[in-house]
Amino acid sequence: MTGFLLRAVIAALGLWLASYWVSGIRIDSAPTLLLAGLLLGVMNAIVRPIVVLLTLPLTLLTLGLFLLVVNALMLGLVALLLPGFQIASFGAAFLAAIIVSVTGWIASWLIGPRGRIEVMVRRRRDL
Repeated sequence: MTGFLLRAVIAALGLWLASYWVSGIRIDSAPTLLLAGLLLGVMNAIVRPIVVLLTLPLTLLTLGLFLLVVNALMLGLVALLLPGFQIASFGAAFLAAIIVSVTGWIASWLIGPRGRIEVMVRRRRDL
């Protein structure tokens, strides 16, 4: 549960960066931002695997680039369900999906698969 909440906060951070950098993304308040991150996490856990499975031939044909379109669709779905979160166009959703994906990728690299912050420590072994 901690890992899911941490990833939701990271998704909210990616959405905040996207709203700052992409002109077609608007988030009204901080609670809306956190709810959008949480709802995006739920959508990615429940709806996204079904959509990825249904679009698998197209994803394979585009060598995985269609997954960015799927991510943009997930952002659009969150914007439809959550008042206070607006996306002006598909292009804005696509750019926001790239930003949120890169943010999530960097955070997953730092957090690890179990949702805990991992620190690499190199210890010197004396012989």
